Amino acid sequence: MRKDVTDKTIVFKIPDNRDSTVKEILTTVYKALEEKGYNPVNQIVGYILSEDPTYITTNNNARSLIRKIDRDDLLEILLKNYLGI
Repeated sequence: MRKDVTDKTIVFKIPDNRDSTVKEILTTVYKALEEKGYNPVNQIVGYILSEDPTYITTNNNARSLIRKIDRDDLLEILLKNYLGI
């Protein structure tokens, strides 16, 4: 039996573009809220805490976009970015 392959496990990692997708969506939602005269930070925090989509305007399809992000994923990404990890 040939031993061409090492006995070590090789980690195969598929690039996760989830962070960039979330950033694009949050940027779009932020701008849509701002355009309508809302405080974007307050509205997004309200949405995150309650998961009530009415905190987000329908302007520029923002409400539909933010609902594409799983709230747990959103919180994880925000926390990691805040902590710089």
